[in-house]
Amino acid sequence: QVHVAESGGASVQAGGSLRLSCVASGYIPSTYCMGWFRKAPGKEREAVAAIDRDRGPSYRDSVKGRFSISQDSGGKTLYLQMNSLKLEDTATYYCAADSWICGMQSKYNDYIPIASWGQGTQVTVSS
Repeated sequence: QVHVAESGGASVQAGGSLRLSCVASGYIPSTYCMGWFRKAPGKEREAVAAIDRDRGPSYRDSVKGRFSISQDSGGKTLYLQMNSLKLEDTATYYCAADSWICGMQSKYNDYIPIASWGQGTQVTVSS
């Protein structure tokens, strides 16, 4: 089983930047991809960005041009560079490794069938 630990969340003003990190431990099958998700109070968890070995990075529309996902060469550390943060980016951010995340380009509005999550890291954007 893959375990993840997210970090880097903070309180920032709108327009600011943050860089989130996620360290995965345990065996990660080659069929898995990694991605970032977020959950705001009163809202469903949503996918934010994913990185696919075959198709490269992808993003949900609301963060395109502002967020950038990357992964270290070992494949176990995932980053999310968030620029031009908006109030609506306020949420707890989670990372995950799962085969479902592969091919995320067409799944950003789909139900997320991932049962196990880390503790997440809180991002709060204020005006």
